[in-house]
Amino acid sequence: MKVGRIPVVPMKLDIAMKISRKFLGIGESLSHMFPGMHFELEQAQFDYEPREWLALAFFVLLFYTFMLFGALFPVFVAAKLDIAKAIAFPFLIGFVIGLVGFAYVTFYPKFFLTKKVKAIEAHLPHMLHHLLIEVRSGVPLYNALVSIARSNYGKLSEEIGKAVNEINTGKSEIAALELITRYNPSVYFRRVLWQIVNSMKSGADIGDTLKMIVDNLAEEQRVAIKKYGSQLNPLTLMYMMFCVIFPTLGITFLVVISSFMGLGFDMHFVLLGILAFIGLFQFVLIGLIKSKRPIGI
Repeated sequence: MKVGRIPVVPMKLDIAMKISRKFLGIGESLSHMFPGMHFELEQAQFDYEPREWLALAFFVLLFYTFMLFGALFPVFVAAKLDIAKAIAFPFLIGFVIGLVGFAYVTFYPKFFLTKKVKAIEAHLPHMLHHLLIEVRSGVPLYNALVSIARSNYGKLSEEIGKAVNEINTGKSEIAALELITRYNPSVYFRRVLWQIVNSMKSGADIGDTLKMIVDNLAEEQRVAIKKYGSQLNPLTLMYMMFCVIFPTLGITFLVVISSFMGLGFDMHFVLLGILAFIGLFQFVLIGLIKSKRPIGI
């Protein structure tokens, strides 16, 4: 599977990959620093070796460094800075932005897998109930899998669709489910499929196995939701302190101090700084709350 468009890559991925092949030696050296890269690319089903992917990341670093240097150097010269600063500042800015691009490309497979896991696990409880109802109704497992593949379960339907395609090409149901289990990044999904596969191999009733899986997952969800609720309490307290109490008291304290001691605070600058801090803190807090949210809710 080829990768879709990566926002930080400055051109079409195929063209960027061809250019970055000149840096395969550097990519080979960098691959020793990221031993898990091969596994991540394999699970993400990206048809690239670690050295190719890291060579692309190094190309992005060079591209942004020299592109921004070329764009900013005339601006700094026009601003009549001395030549040393006119060279150093654009290069430093370009290098920092290039490092951000390098880090983004390097960790993109991990970001991709995390997003895929969330998309799969969001529909997992509903899919299991669907599968349980189908099997308990006497529908063969293959037909139940086809029904799920055609349903609106997002990435989960796509994964089950891969198993259905493998079965249609002649593989057994067990072999097809084992194949998609091997490359799936979701621990919950892999565990569910392994239990189904083991049940099929041992000849046990799949309906009973699915009922046990659904009950266990429901219990895990209840525990996870309780834990999530307990984690929200300190986060709420942090929000009240850093976004409501501290800014209010801080502004009042600065006004009083400046009145009594004659200090000249630029209140416009202070208010903008506080506003920027509150915005950044809320953004981080919302991301933290989303990252801790249990599956299926």
